[in-house]
Amino acid sequence: MTVIVVGRVFMIKVMIVVIDGMGDTLRYRPTSLELASKPGMDTLAKKSVAGCFYPIDSETPPESDAAVFSLLGYDPRKVSIGRGLLEALGVGIKIKEGYEVAFRANFATIEPRSRRIVDRRVGRSLTSGEAQKLAQSIDQIELGIHGGYARVIASIGHRAVVVIGSREKLLSAEVSNTDPAYAKEGKLSIALKNFRPFVDSCKALDGTEAARITCELVNEFTNRIVDILENHPINIQRAAKGLPKANVLLLRDAENRYPSVEPINALYNKTFGIVAEMPVEKGIGAILGMTVAPVSPPTGDPQKDYSERLEASLKLLDKNDVVYVHLKGPDEPGHDGEKVKKVRLIEAIDRYFVQPLIDCVDLNKTAIIITSDHATPPELRAHSSDPVPVIVAYNGLRKVDGLEKFTEYECCSKGALGIIANGFDVLKKIFAILEQV
Repeated sequence: MTVIVVGRVFMIKVMIVVIDGMGDTLRYRPTSLELASKPGMDTLAKKSVAGCFYPIDSETPPESDAAVFSLLGYDPRKVSIGRGLLEALGVGIKIKEGYEVAFRANFATIEPRSRRIVDRRVGRSLTSGEAQKLAQSIDQIELGIHGGYARVIASIGHRAVVVIGSREKLLSAEVSNTDPAYAKEGKLSIALKNFRPFVDSCKALDGTEAARITCELVNEFTNRIVDILENHPINIQRAAKGLPKANVLLLRDAENRYPSVEPINALYNKTFGIVAEMPVEKGIGAILGMTVAPVSPPTGDPQKDYSERLEASLKLLDKNDVVYVHLKGPDEPGHDGEKVKKVRLIEAIDRYFVQPLIDCVDLNKTAIIITSDHATPPELRAHSSDPVPVIVAYNGLRKVDGLEKFTEYECCSKGALGIIANGFDVLKKIFAILEQV
């Protein structure tokens, strides 16, 4: 954004650091942010304006795609993109509109006969290499009805993309999930607190022949892959080691159309880049016309991983007005109820990303925003609708809020931004503040 200062013009650049699932709920204190030692974030908090915001609204626990769209300024209920397409774009797959439907998928562990789900994520123990070999064994599988086939692409860990296609019939995205843990609300995916732990059959959500045929293909896909995966050498080896088998794919968030979305550069009249490791964020960047700088999958070495992401972020910042950086880490232990591990990962991000970022960036020229896409409280083991904290650090701010630390309570109780009702208003408010300095 351009600012006039005593007759000269200079550009304030913006780095948005979004830490996946970092927020907790104030119903269970101390929160992970309150427990974490994070001198970098706390230093920025002391020179910030701050606040909290509901990623979507005060009642909706958001999934990652909806939360990211909202944070970037798009009402996720109006954008209307099934996550399956975003994931497909994120792994470099394009679909044939009308004749292919993309799904987000999880490798999962089931009892083959009853289809009872033992673990929706294979105990988070499936390596990306194992997943790729399993996916290759069922990629391009012929489904035997309606000229149907399936493409299967593993992404990271237990995650995958499945594209169901037909050479003969039109297909529809108006179909239900086979993953019982998620319901569809329009194009939004809603995590359910309670669900029956069995693989669901795909059901048509409207009366069209296209939806009916799509469900028949999806259900046939599920039936065919269970035996193949159950007896795959990878799963035989895993069972011998006492590890759960990855013997099914759970499908959700269907999409078969490319949406019309205003590019983000036009929305804000600024150039945007994105650093992302997960397919969904890469797909969002592609859909919105952002410069995408993909990075390597996580290696388990925080110093190596976050240093690589920092380097990519700084390179993007040289060529763009705004850089969105999505850092994984705290979300998974939040889902697993592991608060100590969540705290440690927040500390690692502070040590290996935020503190070096402060050393590399001139806060006289660049504003740093630190926030989270959603809350994943370990006590709940799921995303919640709680507001998440946000700080905006920049040396030219007219007034700072006097925060001592970067926590949910400090931001919500002391922040001049207040508690913002909808995430899609956050950037507009922040840019308005920065344009006044």
